Amino acid sequence: MKKIEAYIRPEKLEEIKEVIDKLNLNGLSVMQVMGCGNQKGWTEFVRGVEVDYNFLTKIKIETVVPDEQAEAVASCIADRAYTGEFGDGKIFISDVQDAIRIRTGERGVDAVK
Repeated sequence: MKKIEAYIRPEKLEEIKEVIDKLNLNGLSVMQVMGCGNQKGWTEFVRGVEVDYNFLTKIKIETVVPDEQAEAVASCIADRAYTGEFGDGKIFISDVQDAIRIRTGERGVDAVK
């Protein structure tokens, strides 16, 4: 199994949710996070004082999928999240050793289906 973590622009969330539905994925976690990367943030004047905003609002999406679906899911997320500008985000894919569905005791891939 693979865990896919994607950091995306907030305005791309609905498009990503559509992808997840079309791929018939069962579980998805969504978190609002703050971060910085190449985009670097922006500067504003607040009451005459220059203020640097280094952290930007992003959405973090997490899902666990069978190994054979990982590449397709990551590719679909990347396609939908792409704008070509700094701040499009990143996708991380990592191995998951095991999963347990608490309600039934199912383990492994059966627990994430």
